[in-house]
Amino acid sequence: MSTKQKLELNWIGKHKRPRLEPRILLEDKALSYGDDDSENLLIHGDNLLALKALEHDYSGKIKCVYIDPPYNTGTAFESYDDGLEHSMWLSMMRDRLEIIWRLLSSNNGVLLISINDDELHYLKVLCDDVFGRDKFIANLIWNYEGNTDNQAKIINYHEYILVYSKTGRIDDPSVFDPNLPESSKLFNAEIRNTIVKNGPKNPPKSVLLPAGFPCSFQEGHIYKSDVQYPSYDNDLVIGNGKLKNPVTATTGWSSKSILEAFINNNFEAVLDSKKQETIFEITKTGAIEAVKRREQRKGHFVSVLRGFGTTNQMRLMLSKIGIKFTYPKPVNLISYLIEAFTGENDIILDSFAGSGTTGHAVLQLNKNKSTNRKFILIELKKETVDSVIIPRLQAVIKGHKAAAIEPHGGGFRYFHLAPSLLKKDNWGNWIINKEYNAEMLAEAMCKHMNFTYAPSQTQYWNHGYSTETDYIYVTTGSLAYEQLKVISEEVGTERTLLICCKAFMTEGADFPNLTLVKIPRAILNKCEWDQDDYSFTLNVLSTTEQPDDIDDEDTEGEEQL
Repeated sequence: MSTKQKLELNWIGKHKRPRLEPRILLEDKALSYGDDDSENLLIHGDNLLALKALEHDYSGKIKCVYIDPPYNTGTAFESYDDGLEHSMWLSMMRDRLEIIWRLLSSNNGVLLISINDDELHYLKVLCDDVFGRDKFIANLIWNYEGNTDNQAKIINYHEYILVYSKTGRIDDPSVFDPNLPESSKLFNAEIRNTIVKNGPKNPPKSVLLPAGFPCSFQEGHIYKSDVQYPSYDNDLVIGNGKLKNPVTATTGWSSKSILEAFINNNFEAVLDSKKQETIFEITKTGAIEAVKRREQRKGHFVSVLRGFGTTNQMRLMLSKIGIKFTYPKPVNLISYLIEAFTGENDIILDSFAGSGTTGHAVLQLNKNKSTNRKFILIELKKETVDSVIIPRLQAVIKGHKAAAIEPHGGGFRYFHLAPSLLKKDNWGNWIINKEYNAEMLAEAMCKHMNFTYAPSQTQYWNHGYSTETDYIYVTTGSLAYEQLKVISEEVGTERTLLICCKAFMTEGADFPNLTLVKIPRAILNKCEWDQDDYSFTLNVLSTTEQPDDIDDEDTEGEEQL
């Protein structure tokens, strides 16, 4: 028996996991809006199943995921069923976080999670367990500037945003804290500091300043008696911005070696210990300053977020569109976070879409910054999708005068999850769902068999590929020997084909470029079927009896021919 132990978070049901069906997504063009070629997606459906549906096509492609999950506060929110038992909440979060992590880009993809005090510390330990503690970046504090004029003993008006990165690193945030004054030194193109540093560790030493040493002013005469530090052996005469006579300066120095390197380099810039370009100048007071030139800062991001608006302001804006939502996040806050952690062509995912703030923020950024960011929103509740998210995004795209929203342009495509591929018939047997047509079946089988769905317009047997030479063909028909022979000849010796069909007869023939499997037997035990709700209101475990095996017609099993 192993005695090896490790630090970990445990809870009831931790090791029970759902076996998710990778559903396909079906577009409803009547509910899509704006640009026909938009890459923005709005998906209605259970968010765990929707995340699984995205995994095949979007793994490693999402630059930023922002989620605002139910906080498990015990409060009955109008827009979410909250108040989950802690263990169930942790299981449901873990299942979603694991898929989200696979979706994140390996190029410093970032996950942002809004949370409050109730589950913050459990969530932090859970994320460390799922991602690794080395992937933690920061715990941001959002001051939501709520009402503090109440009788609570401790007035709480902040929430948190946990930040994790796929690599444990982040790109330099390209935003500035809006509370930063315009006079901040951060905006200076150069840094000026005196290099005099007297003390026991810096005894006075002399440096010869040759004629031609740079000055910060054009003309002047500095008397040595007027200068305390450094002490000079002669007066200083300045003309045309340069020292006209050599002088010896004596003091304690903070950068003596760099100063001497600058002199020896004919007064050309040298690099300091931080690789910053540095020059030296004499000022009007006779002081000697190091002038460090630096590139203009891309941004200045601090961990306390203030000045981005309030929930009340967002509620008021939504009400002018005719939308009621209890706790919408400020769009300027989400826009700021997205701009900080993504590039102009990146994809942003929000799997708890709520009021659609993330979509609004992406459209706002694209308009204000002339970028091409894309969003993917997932929302479980159809009522929220229809009465909140869609009208809000439409108002942002086309503009809304009453809500003071200018037209932003853009669009989105509306999708919903397909039903389960397999259903039980009247006798309790698992069969292909009658709602699936040939195209849906082919796309679904591609997902299950890990092929990319890309049906050929010229080859009826080519529904997708896994490599440049490996293809898949899906049919509900039964294939006889003559049909297989024709297909094998068309595929040729340089390619291989996986055939998924109801039945087949090979008559002992050998087709080395074909592999045949029967449906649904080939996928029967890959996942749990006919489970449509893994939401935060239900137990994560399936209650539908799942198959151990299936009886098919008297045809041959899976074969490599």
